[in-house]
Amino acid sequence: TSSELNTTANEGYPVLSPDGLSLYQISDRPGGSGALDIWVSHRASKEDPWGPPENLGLSINSSANDWGPAPVPGHGLFFVSTRADSCGLDDIYFTRFKNGAWEEPQNVGCQINSTAFDFGPSYFEDESGNAILYFSSNRTGGFEAGGTDQDIYFSINFGPAQLAPGLNTAFNDVRPYVRKDGLEIVFDSNRLGGFGLLDIYTASRETTASDWSPPTNLGPTINSAANEARPTLSRDGLIMFFGSNRVGFEGPLSDIY
Repeated sequence: TSSELNTTANEGYPVLSPDGLSLYQISDRPGGSGALDIWVSHRASKEDPWGPPENLGLSINSSANDWGPAPVPGHGLFFVSTRADSCGLDDIYFTRFKNGAWEEPQNVGCQINSTAFDFGPSYFEDESGNAILYFSSNRTGGFEAGGTDQDIYFSINFGPAQLAPGLNTAFNDVRPYVRKDGLEIVFDSNRLGGFGLLDIYTASRETTASDWSPPTNLGPTINSAANEARPTLSRDGLIMFFGSNRVGFEGPLSDIY
């Protein structure tokens, strides 16, 4: 595996492409376009090592923060940016790799994005073929009336955002990632009962119309006294990537695990 996945800079938000042959991440390493950029590493097969990360270039990365990648089937990519055409602060955007280049990113709209901080997109299609987008936001009207904490939301067919029932607390519940069948979710939270700052939690359900089970902490094998954040799952649900600023391979900043 490339030794460049983690450097002395910040690395995080790791997520596999649907075919498992590309690994997207964010980094503020030298050579980017702004503070945070999206990078991708490739491999020829699932048994091969990762190549060195490549910057996605100016079609996606800008002088603003560009982060939170979430690749989807059909060479699509959701991501988060603070660029000028947002509905507020950080917004969710979508682009597609077509004819050898990334198309101009499009804001997913102000029914999903708000005047607040919207990030952590995760997309799947339910049993009926509906497009479901999960994400987190600190908009007003969340779990705690009058609170400013982050909560988990979802949208059906890019309609109005809805607060996700059963997952939120009065603490920060953020960066949801849903398995491709919609039956398992992982996210990070600083709710009470964790092992450190942000911990990774999981919940499941029998069908996409069912309620989520009560979220459970993934325990001290994965969580530490530091931050564990932006967990993502492979398509088969057997591999989880995440970021952490625990004492690690390349210094005190965030690395990929």
